[in-house]
Amino acid sequence: MEEKLTDQELARRAKLPRYEEMGIDPFGSRYDWKDRICDLRQKYGDLSPEELEQKNISVDIAGRIVSLRKMGKASFFNLKDELGRIQVWIGRDSVGEENYALFKLSDLGDIAGVQGTLMKTQTGEFTVRCTKYTHIVKCLKPLPEKFHGLTDTEDRFRRRYLDLIVNDDSRKMALLRPRIVREIQNYCDSLGFVEVETPILSPILGGASARPFVTHHNALDKDFYLRIATELNLKKCMVGGIDRVYEIGRIFRNEGIDTRHNPEFTTIELYQAYGDLGSMKSWVEGLFDSLCKKLGKTTFHWMGNDIDFSKGFRWVSMAEAIQEKTGIDFTKQMTFEEAVALAKEHNVPLQKSWNSVGYIMNAFFDEFVEKSLIQPTFIHTYPVEVSPLTKRSKDPRFVERFEFFIGGTEMGNAYSELNNPFDQKERFDAQLAARERGDEEAADIDFSFIDALDYGMPPAGGIGCGIDRLCMLLGEQDNIREVILFPTMKDQN
Repeated sequence: MEEKLTDQELARRAKLPRYEEMGIDPFGSRYDWKDRICDLRQKYGDLSPEELEQKNISVDIAGRIVSLRKMGKASFFNLKDELGRIQVWIGRDSVGEENYALFKLSDLGDIAGVQGTLMKTQTGEFTVRCTKYTHIVKCLKPLPEKFHGLTDTEDRFRRRYLDLIVNDDSRKMALLRPRIVREIQNYCDSLGFVEVETPILSPILGGASARPFVTHHNALDKDFYLRIATELNLKKCMVGGIDRVYEIGRIFRNEGIDTRHNPEFTTIELYQAYGDLGSMKSWVEGLFDSLCKKLGKTTFHWMGNDIDFSKGFRWVSMAEAIQEKTGIDFTKQMTFEEAVALAKEHNVPLQKSWNSVGYIMNAFFDEFVEKSLIQPTFIHTYPVEVSPLTKRSKDPRFVERFEFFIGGTEMGNAYSELNNPFDQKERFDAQLAARERGDEEAADIDFSFIDALDYGMPPAGGIGCGIDRLCMLLGEQDNIREVILFPTMKDQN
């Protein structure tokens, strides 16, 4: 159905022929601006009106008109570029009759170029005195009336382009995320890690426990999965001799949407040959030290809490953490039936596919511990049942694994990697058995990975960390959709 235009939209469109009569394309062409507004403010913003007048500083800027006060012979408007905003004064005598007439066609949201000199008004406002106004692009729809931004959260995410125009905080977050990713890359590169790219399409479901998205390859007439992890291919790189390897890439999991989950998200997975869980602990601590220095702060307000990195991370086993909350010691030998009885006693939900104590231990952790882990904490030594790719501890019921938690949220997952092909095959078989018992997230057997392990993979430490949640924390955002430019959304009614 054709969209009905508002009176404002009709008025803006009615101006298009007038631009053409002036010989101007209303949707513009190349404009070679030379100054960023933030740089002008930083370099000249503290100068007095007299100093600015004396220096006669010429500038050439471009951006979007975000406020507009048209008057007779002179007018004011605000121009906003990617990183800043500045007031512009334009007068008929300063730009000429024809150029001022061009300016008078402008509307809020138009994109324009301004040449002029810097000045300060009588109220001390840092301002550009326009000597030439260039129309670049006509905005055909009015911006939201309240300049501070859209008020409907769903509409903000659905029309992110408009959100970025009118909400400074949204645009700052969009620009902060690539800074964080670049700092992670710099940190990894400084330690000798090599960034690689691995396929998004996978013929098998492997590397993690999750429900996949399925697509079809027409030429091969075969279904593929969108990858749920990059793990197995990165380990194959280690077999091939790339000792320190990582990938920052998109992951796809067919799960629900909430404030901490989006079906497609970004992770970093990293593997260090000849390392172990301790190597990954050091990597995490070093990463947050690097990020805090880059951002110039060690305390972040997130999920209603002040998170303090100056005191480092706590290191505690899963069994110890559960015992602190419930008094139950899962390191003691117990039968599956005894564990089930404890779960029922403590109202811990059970699943039919579970057949051993480790599953119930993990459920106790989810129920009683995770949300309480506000300050940075490593939880280590997990049950083997929930860690199919991890080297066993001295106690074979457990594995050398940690997850680190901040603000009651799991941020990353690390292993001393399993490199025994016989043990790995048994773990894969256990995953298949779990699937047969009804576990829809259990992984397939990747026989090419078993083949790779037969050639020998070095002992290694490995970690996966969610970039989106990391950006949420460092950007102090409580909703994952704030840090994803174009998040997955439900259809608009």
